[in-house]
Amino acid sequence: MNSGIDCYHSDKPEEACGIFGIYAPGEDVSKLTYFGLHALQHRGQESAGMAVSDNQSIIIYKDMGLITQVFDERSLATLQGRIAIGHVRYSTTGSNHWENAQPVYKTFSSGSLALAHNGNLINTQELRNNLRKSGLRFRSTSDSEVIASLIASNADKGIGNAIKETMKHIRGAYSVLILTEKQLLAMRDPHGIRPLVIGKLGDHFIITSESCALDIVGAKYIRDVSPGELVIIGEDGLRSEESIRPDKLSLCIFEFIYFARPDTKLYGKLLYNARESMGLELAKEAPCEADLVIGVPDSGIPSAIGYSQQSGIPYREGLVKNRYIGRTFIQPTQVIRQTGIKLKLNPLSEVIRDKRIVVIDDSIVRGNTSKKLIAMLREAGAKEIHMRISSPPVKWPCFYGIDTADQGQLIAANKSIEEICDFIGADSLSYLSFEGLVKSTENERENFCLACFNGDYPVDIPENLKITKLMLEKEQRSTDG
Repeated sequence: MNSGIDCYHSDKPEEACGIFGIYAPGEDVSKLTYFGLHALQHRGQESAGMAVSDNQSIIIYKDMGLITQVFDERSLATLQGRIAIGHVRYSTTGSNHWENAQPVYKTFSSGSLALAHNGNLINTQELRNNLRKSGLRFRSTSDSEVIASLIASNADKGIGNAIKETMKHIRGAYSVLILTEKQLLAMRDPHGIRPLVIGKLGDHFIITSESCALDIVGAKYIRDVSPGELVIIGEDGLRSEESIRPDKLSLCIFEFIYFARPDTKLYGKLLYNARESMGLELAKEAPCEADLVIGVPDSGIPSAIGYSQQSGIPYREGLVKNRYIGRTFIQPTQVIRQTGIKLKLNPLSEVIRDKRIVVIDDSIVRGNTSKKLIAMLREAGAKEIHMRISSPPVKWPCFYGIDTADQGQLIAANKSIEEICDFIGADSLSYLSFEGLVKSTENERENFCLACFNGDYPVDIPENLKITKLMLEKEQRSTDG
């Protein structure tokens, strides 16, 4: 059964995970990794882990829960070394059990490795079956262990060559960090679907999911890891190779809309500014007569400010977010479970009472949260509620590491905008167009994966995977029901 927090998040796309790696002899790499992961906590809240090498051996510590629940001064004190990688996880492939927490650890004849992965493969089962035929056994159900096993099985060719060989066989979305006794390595899929950036802290190097994690440790952004690139960091510094030929650049557009933090930069664009521009474009495309504009915290707020600036309708904070709930294992009462969203948000009744309000949110997936939100705002006294969404309708599921519903649960795949408006109980509903969304990023449409909006997947999805996803979703609904 889901908790109230999960009920809120279940109506949003969820990110798979965040990764952070550092090569910094002489520095407290475990604490730097801890703070880096803290900046990436929004990308995954189910488990956290860290692997550290002292140039001779690798130590791993991981558990279920938030960064602050998994690590403390005592555990960090045991993680001493020169190199570290860390991981925060939200499960997409593989269930939310300890065995699926990362980093993954593998041994081979000449050493060992730890691996942290953000993304999702689309040929996992085929690869797993082939590895099992060669005698390998798996402890988890994650595709990340498959990647680690492929690298370890070819490690006699040298770790760099083993990674190159692995990249020839894996398909899908992957930004990966690999830690050996003496090196930090990184690889990114040829489409660049998931983000991965390189930074520098003094003379030391960091590779992580988002630039905001560089900021928190005082590092400077250098560049993105290129699609298809292999990066190797060791005693001789950083070197890189084009391990596999880059394909059509396809960064997930939801990094701009929702996943990445607003203080992160992608394609050179600060995401706060991009989201503000989304609201500005939305106001041009879907004007409304109203008394005030409010945003759904947190990702809806920059767009709400942009909408207000363009429309001239005053912006007010109409919803207060409970920022201290985090992940909870305490089951809510039946009354709270029925409302769910009240654990997360509370309306400012005196601000919205008797007002015509424009509510800005970043997306609608199933529609359940929007419906509860609008009911809550009406209960608080809103006179009219006009819903505006700063992205196009989500009509297709994701297979690259984002947890969206199957197509049968995606409300925009099964209802018209008018029907969605009626379902959620709004007075009007409008979405941002493709053109307005892409314009807000100041980049080219061809550089993004827009599959959740138009079904155009950059990496072809096998039919059996589509069927498997549908079956798993139905099984999960049955379990949660």
